[in-house]
Amino acid sequence: MSTGALAAAAALWGAPAGALLPRAAHRFAVPPEEPWRDHCPAGHPIRGWVGTTGCGTCGRTGEGVRTAVVTALTCAALAAATGARPELVAWLLLAPVGVLLAVVDVRVRRLPDPLTLPLAPAALALLGLAALLPGHAGHWPTALYGALALGAGYYVLHLVNPAGMGFGDVKLAVGTGAALGWYGWSTVLLGAFAGILLGALYAGALVAVRRAGRGSAIAFGPFLLAGALAGLLLGAHTA
Repeated sequence: MSTGALAAAAALWGAPAGALLPRAAHRFAVPPEEPWRDHCPAGHPIRGWVGTTGCGTCGRTGEGVRTAVVTALTCAALAAATGARPELVAWLLLAPVGVLLAVVDVRVRRLPDPLTLPLAPAALALLGLAALLPGHAGHWPTALYGALALGAGYYVLHLVNPAGMGFGDVKLAVGTGAALGWYGWSTVLLGAFAGILLGALYAGALVAVRRAGRGSAIAFGPFLLAGALAGLLLGAHTA
């Protein structure tokens, strides 16, 4: 299969997968210490976690369109960079989770434990299966070490500045470290640096236009995920 056809097929997976994220995003997007939502703003009960809208009765379908486009583009980019290698299955399954985490963090500056805690074990399990198949281009032990190293690094940043680096970011870093570590330490370093750089540039821009102060907190999860995506794309392309 050509690279273009593979990317198109990945986009056809990502679009419906992303379209079904809004309900979970709505239910997870609550401030810390509050239970997950079980009603929409209009009072309708919400059943299930998968759906094109937050509420099946009054939800707006535009939410599903946006997440579908982002997830489709992410999956297409990963497929184009990875090619027809076994680890592509892992990236395509993890991509919708990353989009969901980014949406929730942007809305309420929270990275839910039900999404972040299983992320590293799921990534390591999927990559472990990929390592058993011919044609893979990664190294499973480095994926494990990358998870531990990036998680430890972000934990230190959390201890130094807990207001600027939440513990949810630490847990997310363990999962992204596992994915980045598959392609080696240079990919781990690139992904980590890219995430921090993107977050710093965004925070600096907010300060420059006076929409935030130097001590203002931002949702760092999307930048951590964007940096991990950049690292994966380059790591897969050069592997």
